Amino acid sequence: MYSWDDSPDLNITPLVDVMLVLMAILMVTAPTMTFQEKITLPQGTQTLQVTKPKTLTIRIDKDKKIYLNKDTYTLDTFADDFVNQSVKYDKTSEVYIRADEALRYQYVMYILKSVKAAGFEQVSLITL
Repeated sequence: MYSWDDSPDLNITPLVDVMLVLMAILMVTAPTMTFQEKITLPQGTQTLQVTKPKTLTIRIDKDKKIYLNKDTYTLDTFADDFVNQSVKYDKTSEVYIRADEALRYQYVMYILKSVKAAGFEQVSLITL
């Protein structure tokens, strides 16, 4: 006879064995199942080739010399020279300003202000 203090033992070993077999079957058959449906895709429009926007890079060294492409400018005349040269460039192009770390902040901001005054809106400062 059973007493109330006895706890029945659950034998889950057969359940685990069955589950492992089912998992093995699933793992073997799952990669081989492929579904293929016949669908017709709509015809797309002609694609336009995306062109990379042109960029300008302005570099300033510690001696306050400013380089734009192959041209060299001084800090004193840069604002006027850049306004004159900016007619050759697209105003929507991105402008990157690279300055030497030894250069004072006010000179970098002067260059930034000059570039914005010439009509360029996308101006970024490049750091290392």
